[in-house]
Amino acid sequence: MEPKIGVYICHCGSNIAGTVDITEVARFAQGLEGVVVARDYKFMCSDPGQELIKKDIKELGLNRVVVASCSPTMHEPTFRRACQEAGLNPYLFEMANFREHCSWVTEDKEAATEKAKALVSAAVRRVFYHQPLETKEVPVNPNTLVVGGGIAGIQAALKIADSEHQVYLVERTPSIGGHMAQLDKTFPTLDCSASILTPKMTQVGSHPYIELLTYSEIEEVSGYIGNFKVKIRKKARYVDEELCTGCGVCQEKCPWKADSEFEAGLSQRKAIYTPFPQAVPNIPVIDKEHCAYFLSGKCRACEKFCEAKAIDFEQEDELIEVEVGSIILATGFNLFDPTPIYAYGYKRLDNVITSLEFERMVNSAGPTEGDIVLKDGSEPKSIAIIHCVGSRDEKYHEYCSRVCCMHSIKFAHLIKEHTDAEVYEFYIDIRSFGKGYEEFYNRVLEEGTTFIRGRPGEITNVAETPEEEGKLIVQFEDTLVGRQRRLPVDMAVLSCALEPQLDADAVARLFNISRSADGFLLERHPKLEPVSTMTDGIFLAGCCQGPKDIPDTVAQASAAAAEALAMISKGRVEVEAATAVIDERICSGCQVCKLVCPYSAIDFDEEKGVCRVNEALCKACGACVAACFSDAVSLEHFTNEQIVAQMEGALV
Repeated sequence: MEPKIGVYICHCGSNIAGTVDITEVARFAQGLEGVVVARDYKFMCSDPGQELIKKDIKELGLNRVVVASCSPTMHEPTFRRACQEAGLNPYLFEMANFREHCSWVTEDKEAATEKAKALVSAAVRRVFYHQPLETKEVPVNPNTLVVGGGIAGIQAALKIADSEHQVYLVERTPSIGGHMAQLDKTFPTLDCSASILTPKMTQVGSHPYIELLTYSEIEEVSGYIGNFKVKIRKKARYVDEELCTGCGVCQEKCPWKADSEFEAGLSQRKAIYTPFPQAVPNIPVIDKEHCAYFLSGKCRACEKFCEAKAIDFEQEDELIEVEVGSIILATGFNLFDPTPIYAYGYKRLDNVITSLEFERMVNSAGPTEGDIVLKDGSEPKSIAIIHCVGSRDEKYHEYCSRVCCMHSIKFAHLIKEHTDAEVYEFYIDIRSFGKGYEEFYNRVLEEGTTFIRGRPGEITNVAETPEEEGKLIVQFEDTLVGRQRRLPVDMAVLSCALEPQLDADAVARLFNISRSADGFLLERHPKLEPVSTMTDGIFLAGCCQGPKDIPDTVAQASAAAAEALAMISKGRVEVEAATAVIDERICSGCQVCKLVCPYSAIDFDEEKGVCRVNEALCKACGACVAACFSDAVSLEHFTNEQIVAQMEGALV
């Protein structure tokens, strides 16, 4: 068929037109072989821009379309859809990236225009060899897996379960609740964290459409969008969940203790324990590492005093297999350990504590029943709160953790509420960006908190004057006045960074997704698809994707639930047609392609001795094509003919 190609060049406002001579490029494109029409428009992605394409396809009989604009990641689906609506197969479309590959990388207008000509020439040559492809559809299993039982996982699970679809909520600790369960009050409204969270936890525990699997971990994930198979290891609690009444006698009688993770190490728990009184499920677990029976074969006090006979020392891990159509990862964050910042004296100097330790201290249900006390039990008269510990620091984490300013300001209010102490906030910049945040900041200013612009260089206990004896001395530069100063205080609170979970890399590999440079799980697109991942059917929610506060976490969890529900509602999903294809007549069965495939999209047929591509998993990365010794693998929409033509066009 004789090619009838339409070329459409976008100004992208001034993003492209400010550097590239659009008129000259359009004139050049009009003279290329096979081009019937070449037009330029200010915003090709707009409705009028798309209508230009549709009109020309119908009136001029175009059978190929090239759009030169921004990244295909941004708008290739937009223009493919426009072609399809006009009756043209969407794979008879090609996109040239003028913005990221040309106008944004130089200020030389002449050079940018010449490169733009090369890019449009390459696209026109390539599109000549495009073949119509047909997308396929796969059915969607209506069940959803939610990994992580913090506020993000809870919100996502409830949103889906309330639509009467099955949810498997997996949490590796003995109870759901996450870090939010450890907080006292939430900024800026000062709502009690437990009063907000506990009702949601209770709903999850009793919801008919949620199967709650606490003290459990994901072992294996296979399958593809709409049809995932997941193996879950439900670890032995050594307590029969059906028999346990949650009376707590076993914990009272247990003589062995360990540091409490929930209380941030400020107090101890028993070897058989529930993390906190409102835990869901309210069923204890035996910590094998500290239980005398598992260590020495003696004790069994919990078993002797359990009237329900729920203690079962012979209990073993259980392997559960579930099938789901979509997966939501809400695995949360880890709090930065400030020990490496030696100058701040954490774990070296008394009364230097982290933000999480302070949260537990000020909590009425915490180890001190809400009293802010020093190591010797007395009440502090002065407290320093240091922002950005581990954040905005090239030595540790360059990014802003977003919540530190506001929870530090919240601490100042709570200190004023509980004590008569003077409060000093050491900050780099105050980032009170959310709804009601600036107002809360102003409120704390009016309450008498002293804000000092400058990151402390050191916290020491070496006194230089009588007033400093027995105090922590914060050494800092006040950048507003340009002076080095020393401030004696009784307590220092380190507002620590939010960082990726310690096993974030293992989680990324398990679910076959990527991580960003800062270590958090990576979304598909920061603006257009902020909860999707590069693996279709797997979504992100909460702080596993990046630091955020509770409102943003809840909003993102609801968005992830909406993505999953959209798939469930439709009942099927389209699978990309541009995938790898293996010619079984040539395949030698060496399985090199299977080894190099990063998406586990290739299986080996033992009976026939050949490899096959699972089209639902394939992302058309081309690794298998390059690796195949027999030249048995080809890539639809990226054939040798197309690539060579594109290179020739670029060199004209």
